[in-house]
Amino acid sequence: MTFVLFGFSQNPNRQYYSHVQLSNALEVQTNDGTYFIKPYSQYILETSFVPKGERLDNDSHAVVLRPSTIRVSVKETKNTIEYKTAGISAVIQKSPFKISYSFEGKELTSEKRGYVADSLKTIELDLTDEEVLFGGGARALGMNRRGHRLQLYNRAHYGYEERSELMNFTMPIVISSNKYLLHFDNAPIGFLDLDSKKNNTLRYETISGRMTYQIVAGETWLDIIDQYTDLTGKQPMIPRWALGNFSSRFGYHSQAETVSTVEKFIREDIPVDAVILDLFWFGKDIKGHMGGFEFAKDSFPNPKKMISDFMQKGIKTVLISEPFILSTSKKWDEAVSRKVLATNSMGEPYRFDFYFGNAGIIDIYDPNASEWFWDIYKDLTETYGVSGWWGDLGEPEAHPSDLQHYKGTADEVHNIYGHDWAKLIFHGYRRDLPEQRPFILMRAGYSGSQHYGMIPWSGDVSRSWGGFQPQPEISLQMGMQGMGYMHSDLGGFAGDYFDDELYLRWLQYGVFQPIYRPHAQESVPSEAVYKAPKTKELAKQAIELRYSLLPYNYTLAYENHTKGYPLMRPLFFEEESDSIYNIANTYLWGNDILVSPIMKKGEKKHKVYFPNTSNWIDFYTGEIYAGGTTLEFDTREDRIPTFVRGGAFVPRVRPVQNTASYSTKELELHFYYDDAIDFSKGLFYNDDGKTTDAIDKGEYEYIKISADTEDKLMYIDVENTRGPNFQGIDREMKLVIHGLKEQPRRAKVNNSAARSIWNNVQRTYTIPFQLKKEDKIELFIKER
Repeated sequence: MTFVLFGFSQNPNRQYYSHVQLSNALEVQTNDGTYFIKPYSQYILETSFVPKGERLDNDSHAVVLRPSTIRVSVKETKNTIEYKTAGISAVIQKSPFKISYSFEGKELTSEKRGYVADSLKTIELDLTDEEVLFGGGARALGMNRRGHRLQLYNRAHYGYEERSELMNFTMPIVISSNKYLLHFDNAPIGFLDLDSKKNNTLRYETISGRMTYQIVAGETWLDIIDQYTDLTGKQPMIPRWALGNFSSRFGYHSQAETVSTVEKFIREDIPVDAVILDLFWFGKDIKGHMGGFEFAKDSFPNPKKMISDFMQKGIKTVLISEPFILSTSKKWDEAVSRKVLATNSMGEPYRFDFYFGNAGIIDIYDPNASEWFWDIYKDLTETYGVSGWWGDLGEPEAHPSDLQHYKGTADEVHNIYGHDWAKLIFHGYRRDLPEQRPFILMRAGYSGSQHYGMIPWSGDVSRSWGGFQPQPEISLQMGMQGMGYMHSDLGGFAGDYFDDELYLRWLQYGVFQPIYRPHAQESVPSEAVYKAPKTKELAKQAIELRYSLLPYNYTLAYENHTKGYPLMRPLFFEEESDSIYNIANTYLWGNDILVSPIMKKGEKKHKVYFPNTSNWIDFYTGEIYAGGTTLEFDTREDRIPTFVRGGAFVPRVRPVQNTASYSTKELELHFYYDDAIDFSKGLFYNDDGKTTDAIDKGEYEYIKISADTEDKLMYIDVENTRGPNFQGIDREMKLVIHGLKEQPRRAKVNNSAARSIWNNVQRTYTIPFQLKKEDKIELFIKER
């Protein structure tokens, strides 16, 4: 096979000396160091450069995959060495020295100067002229991030709007439109230069650490994400209640206020699954109490009963926590005596002042401190019945560079502090609370944080239209980088801007973002129950739609858990072009729902582009629109433009007060018929919503659906299969067919005449039928 190498040679001072094939890697000796090139699979290669005089460091903060034993060939010519798997390959050119990568014969990238030690340690790679680049973590920059030099230093940006170059959650990841992903596998702070000098150069820069990167390739975008999340770990299955509505604000000051709010949701019949307590649960004031980790007795006199009462109503309780211990808090003396705080150069607790007071930070890298911190979580979970944890300020928000942790300086662990904090909680659950799926809400992490159950949000966004507009971009980018549950504070967080239109449009968008969590500063309530009657009713409609889609959404959670697929997906996953690469204000919710939120105040007309891979059917009206077209729609205050892929199945249920009452005993399968599609299929995944490792334990079920159409005949098969330890239920089903031009002539279920209902206004055709556990049903529809 012939490889076309990128045009320029690598570092002109680097000279090839020799190479040797090891059992799991290719070792290449040069005059200034050693390369180790290691395959994890036919889709993933890792390259490490070890400068002369240093040792190979195999300690990765992110990688959990063990290299598999795969067939690798080494082919040497006079001037090249080809290290080849069945998919991804590396070619080493001896003189002038150069390393290039390809996948299935297609060139991906090559090292430009490779490793260079300037004021920072750097790795340089080549880019082609036309490549579009994504990645770098959470930013508000536009989808194509080429041309930016991105700082890798997690930092909160309070009240950001349309643009934010640096936010809470950075990642050393670059994704190319040429369908490869680069992960620079190193923790310390630095920069990611995406061709800022316009010379076709990708440059990773860091203060210290490993000069290691993995290149991940695949045939499709979803393949690449699947492989990357194999490398760094799949997201655990979240509890089903986490897909419901949250009652949250900054914050509930007392038990009475919390109870009153929850009771108001129930009284108004607005679904709610969880209540989140911000920092007032441990102190009456914002300042002075952080790190106490005990309920304030005056304001929360009986929290155990409150949480138990909520649980009996099907409502979970989530508590905020921070990694800082204030010197004025109840636990300061204990933290000092137990030596759980990070230190100064003299080994004393490092104290600093920040917004909340004088504090130290818990050294989660010290096994003693890690155990102390987890015991607090464990006690509150077991004693009080807390169902989930909110980890705030985990950038960390205050983290002086000369502070010392157990395993390095602040700057060496800064970016992975939130990541390892989530890991601490996740492993604690696995060890001590193995029957409970953790809920870990955090705003800061790093590459691979999804493996430890982290559910990230996009920080303290401005409560404004400007704050709203970059939210789809942030979630889409993070989903591509493995963090499939990135979401925003619905309605916006920062400021007292009061705009019911903004609030409703954000909540309507939230139906199709991973977590449905309105949250804001208390000057303007974030909860729907405190809105004016019309706003409240429209918000309730959005929340109820969210609950009706739980079967579809839970199946998306299953896809994320098993394949790494993001819940929100950019349009270029469907259709690729320079213009579509930049679209973020229309996106896919899962594979089959197209969403175009209204993100401009007073917008009366809204344009939607329909990807050319399908026809698209209006979710509300059943109208069919051709793919590859851009159409303008009149906006409506009660919904945002939403469409379903032609031929898709969308399972739905009736809304419930919360997921404690959730059942699929009565289940609707909505089929969006498109006469251009001869065959289509769908899958609905289900388990009890709470068992850990349900798939491994055989405690799950699938409903598989397929549709075959020909000559005005439609055959639809519905099959229920169960894991060996799942009990299952008999179901009352309804097949609801959209997109038909007229009422079909007749319908049959398993060759028997079936009752059917034609709705001439909505132009839907409904066939009720029963599906017993471990049953298979065939429906036959004859069109006119």
